[in-house]
Amino acid sequence: MIAVTAVVLAVIWQGCGTSAAHDEEAAKKTAAAAAPALETFPLQKGTLSSSIRIPGELTAFQRVDLYAKVSSFVKKLYVDVGSEVRTGQLLVTMEAPELNAQLAGAESRLKSQEAIYLSSKATYDRLLETSKTPGTVSQNDLDIAFAKQKSDLAQLDAAKAAYREISDTRNYLEIRAPFNGVISQRNVSAGAYVGPAGKGSDLPIFTLQEQRKLRLVVSVPEAYTGYLDNNSEVAFTVRAQPEATFKAKVARLSGALDEQLRAQRIEMDVANDDKKLLPGMVAEVAIPLSTGSDHAFVVPATAVLNSTRGVYVIKVVDGKAVWVPVRTGQSAEGQTEIYGDSLALNDVIVKTASEEIREGAPVNHRAVAAAK
Repeated sequence: MIAVTAVVLAVIWQGCGTSAAHDEEAAKKTAAAAAPALETFPLQKGTLSSSIRIPGELTAFQRVDLYAKVSSFVKKLYVDVGSEVRTGQLLVTMEAPELNAQLAGAESRLKSQEAIYLSSKATYDRLLETSKTPGTVSQNDLDIAFAKQKSDLAQLDAAKAAYREISDTRNYLEIRAPFNGVISQRNVSAGAYVGPAGKGSDLPIFTLQEQRKLRLVVSVPEAYTGYLDNNSEVAFTVRAQPEATFKAKVARLSGALDEQLRAQRIEMDVANDDKKLLPGMVAEVAIPLSTGSDHAFVVPATAVLNSTRGVYVIKVVDGKAVWVPVRTGQSAEGQTEIYGDSLALNDVIVKTASEEIREGAPVNHRAVAAAK
């Protein structure tokens, strides 16, 4: 009787345990079915393109302030503000009477020294010819005449150098354009005193700028320096012509960050043959930010869950929710780049993540075609 009773109790207990397990599984399925269906999508890699807008400045490709090298008075101005000039064109002439006197004195000394040299040379030549007859001229006299000739030649060279120096200084009384451009500033009038020192020398006579080619200067923050190289092309606009979009190509990178701005100076060349753009304009530059499709997964921004524990996406595995930690990249137009070691292509991801979806909870989901 005792044995029979034990067997009966064991059978009854096993039946109750099996029934309880079936009831629990049925309850879970019922709860999952009763929950609203969550939209999911297959995880894919893609290209996320966006841009940031930062201010830039248009500057002349070449710019120079023209000063007077010697103290003088402005004699005549041949150009004015807005004049377009060519390389080598005469811009202004100046006068300095003392330079004319110095040049005349140097010329006289040059002619005098030339005559002295010719005389000593002739003397040496005659002595040399006479010395061919034995006993007529001593070797000492011949050496003295030769030394005198060399000394006079050196003095002649010095006189020539002094004459050239004053002549070159006089040439500074004419200022010519060093390159093609436009006169953007004029600070003197005829009769004004100019020179390296004294009144009138604080400001340049002219400011010349090249306008048919400009530089677009941009300080790119450290976080975005990796998106630009020497082959990058950017678009920019200016306030004077908001309806027009201009293109520029990166030409020069400084290769270092500014210690105060923590940004890299980047210069781009801008063709400006029509002169629609002016040096000094402020431009709004669109820096393209794009990544290749083989670097990151792209998901809707709603699929990324920022919780107190970290950043996650919710993956559906065997009908249950699995929180997967991820790192995020850039975001644009409602999409975000994510990186994670536990992610693989075509993983099923919940489109709208929420902390209400608990780890390991059953998920009733409905797949959508793609991450939009």
